[in-house]
Amino acid sequence: MTTFMTVSSPTDWKQLYETVPSEFKESYSRLKRAAEVLTTDPEPEVGLTPKEVIWTKNKTKLYRYVSDQPKKHKLPLLMVYALINKPYILDLTKGNSLVEYLVNQGFDVYLLDWGTPGYEDKNMKLDDYILDYIPRAVRKVLKTSKADECSILGYCMGGTMTSIFAALHPDLPVRNFIFMTSPFDFEDTGLYGSFLDERYFDIDNVVNTLGIIPPEMIDFGNKMLKPITNFYGPYVNLITRADNEKFIKSWKLLQKWVADGIPFPGEAYRQWIRDFYQNNKLIKGELVIRGRKVDLKNIKANVLNLSAERDHIAQPHQVEALMDVISSKDKEYVSIPAGHVSVTFGPKAVKITYPTISGWLAKRSN
Repeated sequence: MTTFMTVSSPTDWKQLYETVPSEFKESYSRLKRAAEVLTTDPEPEVGLTPKEVIWTKNKTKLYRYVSDQPKKHKLPLLMVYALINKPYILDLTKGNSLVEYLVNQGFDVYLLDWGTPGYEDKNMKLDDYILDYIPRAVRKVLKTSKADECSILGYCMGGTMTSIFAALHPDLPVRNFIFMTSPFDFEDTGLYGSFLDERYFDIDNVVNTLGIIPPEMIDFGNKMLKPITNFYGPYVNLITRADNEKFIKSWKLLQKWVADGIPFPGEAYRQWIRDFYQNNKLIKGELVIRGRKVDLKNIKANVLNLSAERDHIAQPHQVEALMDVISSKDKEYVSIPAGHVSVTFGPKAVKITYPTISGWLAKRSN
């Protein structure tokens, strides 16, 4: 004869729950919290360091970060981000923001935000960003800060674009350049080389068909470099660590940024793939921007070049290659034990990246 337990009241349910092994209770609790994060938790606020818009052009905005603290350094710092994703990765949250850190260290910090391109921007080229936007932003920074010189920090593709700007504008008063996980040599790009091989990837057909490249396409390509880690890893980590609210806060911030992509103007994308990934023109000295050949040896300013040891988007050898071609007498290469994103957000960023940049810049900003 089989006896079934009848559960008819909250007390009965509580008694039954007490018989469940503790490891099952913990697993259920984590799964429940993970479900809340994915369905009902509010999106986190980002980009919280106070700022004001001081210049605009088309969709682009130039921000100046404001602070009650006195400026300790003469030279202002302009940050330039990539044409992919949004630049608030540099100012993700209080206590874990490169922008906030540098502002608190007494730097006069500016950020060039490219904005969100629309279909009407499909003919925008790298030439336009590098020759029309960055120089004007530099002049506006100098005028606003009343400084004679400035520094520029380029992150990811923003650093690659900044290097081209630097090579083509040796006349502009930029004393210091900081390149953070920016690729310069595209000879060996890992899986990107296979994905973008001109025998299989028809860049003209892609651009002519789409006009502007949707962010989902860029994101998918980046994630395919490590598909298991990138597609499933975040959710496995969320479930296994859902009892850690500090982890959940960081998880939500990072996933918000990863999902917050922007379109890539078609003509700029055509150049980026063909001239860099397919033909490696920059490091070879063969890149031409609006009729002008780009020679990286024209860069003579002070340079801090940062790579991330575990970076699979801009691999360390792609980043370090810059050191052999520039003419700078004061140049330093540093490899940070982090990844492409964790170099600027996370414990390693706070402990290593931020002080490295601040310390190097402080010595060269007065």
